[in-house]
Amino acid sequence: MVPPDDEFDSEDEREGSVETKERPKLEKARRFKVLLHNDDYTTMEFVVRVLTQFFRKSETEATQIMLSVHHKGAGVAGVYSRDVAETKVAEVMDYAKENGMPLLLTAEPE
Repeated sequence: MVPPDDEFDSEDEREGSVETKERPKLEKARRFKVLLHNDDYTTMEFVVRVLTQFFRKSETEATQIMLSVHHKGAGVAGVYSRDVAETKVAEVMDYAKENGMPLLLTAEPE
């Protein structure tokens, strides 16, 4: 048998306490950079076409990115969620292969 004081404390605790559920903390979805890598065979015009067609860049912005890739060895075409970045890499690599270009793209965490 439970002594009356303990019983009272238990009821008091039950009535006075508010039941809360812990919410899992949502983390921001990780973003991925799609990088274009320089090579000696893919033409500058082809890279600009890829940037305008697949990454929706203006002609001017695409030219600036292409020149950055040419001079620095790599450049960011865009930043996306992981699925979108990986899809863009696959689509562009397929398109480059169909057009006889060895263009290399990668996706890496931002």
